[in-house]
Amino acid sequence: MLKRHLLLSFCCSLLVLSVAPETRTAAQETESHIQVVVNLVQLNVAVTDSKGNYVTGLRPQDFAITEDGIPERIATFAEGNEPTRSLVDTARPESKSPNTQEGSVAGASAKDPPETLGSLVAGANVFVLFDTSNYMYRQFVFAQDAIVDFVRSLETADQIAFYSYSRDLSRSALLTRDRSQVLHGVRATVAGDDAALYNALLMTVKDASLHTGKKVIVVFSNGPDNASAVPPEDVAELAQSTGTSVYMISTQQARLDPVSTAVFERMTAATGGKAYFAKNWRDQQKAFASIRDDLAHLYLLSYYPQQNPNRGWRTIHVKLLGERLKKFHVRTRTGYRPQPARFSAGSTPPSAPVAVTE
Repeated sequence: MLKRHLLLSFCCSLLVLSVAPETRTAAQETESHIQVVVNLVQLNVAVTDSKGNYVTGLRPQDFAITEDGIPERIATFAEGNEPTRSLVDTARPESKSPNTQEGSVAGASAKDPPETLGSLVAGANVFVLFDTSNYMYRQFVFAQDAIVDFVRSLETADQIAFYSYSRDLSRSALLTRDRSQVLHGVRATVAGDDAALYNALLMTVKDASLHTGKKVIVVFSNGPDNASAVPPEDVAELAQSTGTSVYMISTQQARLDPVSTAVFERMTAATGGKAYFAKNWRDQQKAFASIRDDLAHLYLLSYYPQQNPNRGWRTIHVKLLGERLKKFHVRTRTGYRPQPARFSAGSTPPSAPVAVTE
């Protein structure tokens, strides 16, 4: 249990920007120090009716957000691919909590102008994680075709990364707007060894956490995990804490394993994503199309957390206001675990990767 919590604490380190003048002692010249920061908590929110149709045209005042039961005020708002609107002038709380949390917009302080906040949370970063293990032998080409169609169908404003995994993770195409790089990565994949899904997914979540805006991981898996050292609960918690939505497209092979089915459904629901179980390649294409539609209809909400003494798991609840809207269903992540971030004076900027020593 101790090892698990240490792993989570280590993985959830943030990139931050100091919001107060820096004071340094002699000891701090040689050692790292903790900075006081104010970050936004970011939520990808889907709203659907009883038939599963997306509800569009909602306004910031139609949403109510609570964190551990504490009412929060929306700071930024956007629907689908539209530009983000900043409500920071009316949403900034009087006092801020000094701790930080994953899934927030790194480097966005209360002093940033509205246009800066809007640029930080605009766009979508989509990570496609493809199962190339020996579970995929029979449907390899069909799966590649479905992923290619999905990549081509995404809006030009989105950035895409393509990773594949069997026992190890392969970063075939890093996050880019260049579709040709991603498509080349898809076509270059070959079938491999055992499936270490949760190991690969954990590393993908860590990569996604280095970026702002919408963070989405789309996993295509043909079977259960049989080679990971990381439990799925750790992966799910890190995805929630970094504000990363996880979508799983799997085949009936995984559906035959009740444990994998339960894990896939629980993980995706907790992060605001969905799980799909495809009977054939046509169902796979429909699942990718459904995810694409979901991304186009997500509401992007963020808020500055009010003071909260809870340093453990914080529960987030989003609901719609008014009798007319109460009948609709809201889907988003269920919470996060705040983590202080420790950096030296020469901290790496939010746009650059961070070297992690295992």
